[in-house]
Order: sequence, then structure tokens, then C-alpha cells
Amino acid sequence: MEFSFIDFLIGFALMNAMPHFLFGLFKIRFLSAFGFSPQGNIGYGLLNVVAALGLFQFRYGLQEFLGHGVVMGAGAVILIYLVTGRFFYQLFQSKDESQQQDGGA
Repeated sequence: MEFSFIDFLIGFALMNAMPHFLFGLFKIRFLSAFGFSPQGNIGYGLLNVVAALGLFQFRYGLQEFLGHGVVMGAGAVILIYLVTGRFFYQLFQSKDESQQQDGGA
């Protein structure tokens, strides 16, 4: 298997999106191309996903998406995170706050 720079950029953009979504959702200050705000990090994460999909379309065509397991897996993780991330954050954040008020358990 030979190295493809476009494939590298597709993977890089997809994986770079995840921490920016995470930091944006958890309101952690982290530098992105759009500044330090949570909205900026979420926007930068979306930009990375769009860039990865655009590069994938350019290289393979979107009809080939299901044939690339690594890209499909990374996309599934990001999609699952976007759908369930806020729910799990609120669920575990409320448990953590109640433990701190009780003196930790």
C-alpha cells in the first residue's frame, strides 16, 4: 500500500475535528482557527469534517464512502459523539457535581 497525501489529510482533518468538538462542548478554552470560544471550537470541528468530506469526494467520490472502513468508522464516531455528547456530558457532569458537594465518594 502506497502513501497518499490526500488520504493523510482526510484522516488528519477527521481526527482533528474530535478534540475541537469535545473542547467546545465542555467549554474548555482551546485555541482553534476561530479563537478560544466554545462556539469557535465547534465551528472549527465542523470545518474539519467538511474539509475531510470534500477531500474524500475529490479523491474517491462519496459513493465510495461505505467501502473505506477507517473513514467510515471515524465518521461514525464523530456522528455518535455529536448526537449523544451533550446528553452524556450533562449526565456525568451532574453526578460529578453531586459527589463534590457530598465530599467525594
